[in-house]
Amino acid sequence: MKNNFSAGSKTLSALVLGASLWMSLGMSPATAASPVTGAVIGLPDFADLVDRVGPAVVNIRTTERPKQGKGANGLPGDDDMQELLRRFFGGQLPPGAAPNGRGRRGQAPSDEPVNRGVGSGFILSADGYVMTNAHVVDGADEVFVTLTDKREFKAKVLGADTSTDVAVLKIEGDKLPFLVMGNSDKIRAGEWVIAIGSPFNLENTVTAGIISAKARDTGEYLPLIQSDVAVNPGNSGGPLINMRGEVIGINSQIATLSGGSNGISFAVPINEAIRVSEQLKKNGKVTRGRIGVQIGEVSKEVAESLGLKNAQGAEVALVEPGGPADKAGIKAGDIILKFNGTSVNRSSDLPRLVGDSALDSKATVTVWRKGAELTLPVTVAELDADKGAKAGKGKGGKPAPEAAKANALGLKVIDLSAEQKKELGVDGGVLVDSAEGVAANASLEEGDVLLQLNNTEIRNAKQFNELVAKLDPKKPSVLLVRRDDSTRFISLRPTAK
Repeated sequence: MKNNFSAGSKTLSALVLGASLWMSLGMSPATAASPVTGAVIGLPDFADLVDRVGPAVVNIRTTERPKQGKGANGLPGDDDMQELLRRFFGGQLPPGAAPNGRGRRGQAPSDEPVNRGVGSGFILSADGYVMTNAHVVDGADEVFVTLTDKREFKAKVLGADTSTDVAVLKIEGDKLPFLVMGNSDKIRAGEWVIAIGSPFNLENTVTAGIISAKARDTGEYLPLIQSDVAVNPGNSGGPLINMRGEVIGINSQIATLSGGSNGISFAVPINEAIRVSEQLKKNGKVTRGRIGVQIGEVSKEVAESLGLKNAQGAEVALVEPGGPADKAGIKAGDIILKFNGTSVNRSSDLPRLVGDSALDSKATVTVWRKGAELTLPVTVAELDADKGAKAGKGKGGKPAPEAAKANALGLKVIDLSAEQKKELGVDGGVLVDSAEGVAANASLEEGDVLLQLNNTEIRNAKQFNELVAKLDPKKPSVLLVRRDDSTRFISLRPTAK
């Protein structure tokens, strides 16, 4: 008894001592002892979720009729064809096809349709609207939609938008199972999600993972949802679903070197996909706005040299003559910082902001020019995929007399003739006669036209050489360079004296 009491006294003393220590630090025992934990303990069970949403996920099969005039000589070799079939058809030949491009027993190809690919999709509404990827149905002559209960429908492609990789199909059915759309703007990195689709034509395959990033810029028109859900060929067009059973994305791409899943997959955000689908259902196409500029990223060196606080915005490389931006007074070399008051953090933000604007609407563009912000009004025009910002060649006429010697940037420059200025549509600038040293290392070359040094417009060769002589070799400088039909900033440092 004595020993037990003694042990208990030691324990009690330790607790009292610990409590005193917590209180001396200004904390309660509960606060100090509380671990930081997540809301979910253990792994979730997806079974009920899959039972609920699975019937609305469909398999999409496309066929194509053989094109006339193509023989065996125009097809891949046997080994290449076998590999193609292995990857897209699970190693099985489509009906009536053989590796050498001929039918069974060496028969000539018929005009019967052959399977060309398998993808996934999901039903949007009980009356038969189906969403998938544009690349799943691209080039298909016929599209078939198969439900989990084995019913098959021939689908009509209402429209496909390659910029967002979204397509809408219509099947003739009623009281069909359908999925509920979520809000992709409210997703969080770390959320559990599942993908359902037909990888390698294995229908209604379920994989699970988490959202890795909410808005990954991959160079596509839209920032995409990144997840570590296993996605493989055939999953394209299938839904990415949250734990509430809502669709938050359309599985579209994978990052892979082998052709299989590496745990990095990308999905089109459902909010944008729904906006696109509404236009596709109504018009069969998507109408977007444009202002007529070609743009590029703003590097850290360019931002520093131009006096920008951060490397943000879109660098205007080219302005379409007579286009909306040209009429608004936007010039090559401007840095677009805002569109209609919304910040342009990366160059890829601008096409999305302009594209979502109503046609013929009035907008404002805030640019950084010569060390100051300037806001210009612009009228949004309709984007034509075949129309881009183009300019003249800009190298006509005879050069003026050559400057005496290369300056601290390794450049010999000459004045532009009146004819060249007119052709280029500029009031000043100089023509590079030769580039060596620093300039050559920065990829400048004979024939380039220099329009601006840091925030100063270049008027002529004499003024340009004077500006270069005053540059600090410890700081980077940028030149606005016109080459052929494009304009961009090039960063370089002058040679120390």
